[in-house]
Amino acid sequence: MIVRRLGAVLELRPTPIDHPDAARLIGALQQVYRERYGDEDATEVDPREFAPPHGYFVVGYEGGEPVACGGWRERHAGEDAALRDGDAEVKRMYVAEAHRGKGYARAILAELERAAAAAGLRRMVLETGLEQPEAMALYPSAGYEPMPAFGVYAGSPTSRYFAKPLRVADRV
Repeated sequence: MIVRRLGAVLELRPTPIDHPDAARLIGALQQVYRERYGDEDATEVDPREFAPPHGYFVVGYEGGEPVACGGWRERHAGEDAALRDGDAEVKRMYVAEAHRGKGYARAILAELERAAAAAGLRRMVLETGLEQPEAMALYPSAGYEPMPAFGVYAGSPTSRYFAKPLRVADRV
């Protein structure tokens, strides 16, 4: 899929989360976490969780270079009190610093929402942190609203949790 944003072209390619291009971007994201929080994201991520039909991962390429990524994994009621059957948890959203401000994060997020709805899921959920002002601005502006805490960082005072229902019209 080709996305044109602010004069730039981003090619979105479904890609395994453990593909070298994805791994390089996720490594850069973990470096951002180390700089901002003092450590990497401790959330366990099994590559099989991000494989269809119960997950999805996408890498965005500009001029053949991997510059952005993100994925979702299906979640279920009972895994955590805040989660429901039909939830898709957003993980590993990242845009390389040199490529920010072009709308790539919004394009990745829209693709994740589209793919989750197409898989029959009903709600996107995520955790982000106060030290990520880009994310704290993006998600509410994309229609995400606060939700109860879940997961590894549920007790963290710097974590924030958001959810957005997926529209039936999005289900292809």
